[in-house]
Amino acid sequence: NYGEIAIFSLSAALSSEAKEESKKPVVSFTAHDGPVYAMVSTERQLLSSGNGEVRAWNWSDIVKKGCKEAWSRRPPYRSSLEVPEINSLQLNPKDNSLLLAGGDCAVHAMDLESGAFTHEFRGHSDYVHCLALRDQSQECLSGSEDGTVRMWDLRTGAQVQLIEVHKYEECSRPQHGKWIRCLATDCDWMVCGGGPALSLWHLRSVTPTTVFPLPHCQQHVMFYQDLILSAGHSPAINHLQISGEIRAQIPCTPRSVHSLCVNERSPEHKVLTAAGSSHKVDVFTNFSYRAFSLCFA
Repeated sequence: NYGEIAIFSLSAALSSEAKEESKKPVVSFTAHDGPVYAMVSTERQLLSSGNGEVRAWNWSDIVKKGCKEAWSRRPPYRSSLEVPEINSLQLNPKDNSLLLAGGDCAVHAMDLESGAFTHEFRGHSDYVHCLALRDQSQECLSGSEDGTVRMWDLRTGAQVQLIEVHKYEECSRPQHGKWIRCLATDCDWMVCGGGPALSLWHLRSVTPTTVFPLPHCQQHVMFYQDLILSAGHSPAINHLQISGEIRAQIPCTPRSVHSLCVNERSPEHKVLTAAGSSHKVDVFTNFSYRAFSLCFA
């Protein structure tokens, strides 16, 4: 909320000699004037988004504690007075591009090499909350406050599919609204939720095959091995089976969870992290219980 980014050392925090100090930031810096809504990382740079713009920071500078902005980009908004928040970032390694979306109801594609904005995907009538890539094809999915999930062809910019999740009776929860807050894809499958119940969809037939029995609105979801992990408006991480059964609900510190992440890049430091309405970031070495928390404040 205060525009700060903190960097932690997982290797220090996971060391057998770790002290309380090891769970505090190695470096922190002010990245944006307003809140930081999203972050993604390439090998060379950390990218962060705030109100109206995306900024980049070189990892080589960050580790030396010299946090000077490498570049800043602002999508081509329809009005020069428009400063919409950018709350979703998604890297596309296939063409070295960055997809971003948020308050202007559009998805923008930016070439990371040149910094040029190459495509604009328009169709949503309200705030875009989340993005996901289909790995096997050049397609991106976006979920919005307007209650729809839309699929876009990244080569042409055309919309190729529209799913109005709240119109399916088994997913609809009018008391919570129709907004789509989270989504994830795996080949021909998608899982999404928010106001409507968290549900698993077969994309080719556009049908919900599983509706998960979770009463709370979900804010983050991901496929992980043979499970689906989700979290939202309750202090727990849900381990869900594709069939719809809840295998486990693991307690966590935040009362509301905004993001989940599995560190896949470094096998010896592979952990699940959960962050949300708390100054603590929970770390799960074994995904069945919280090992410790990193302390942002």
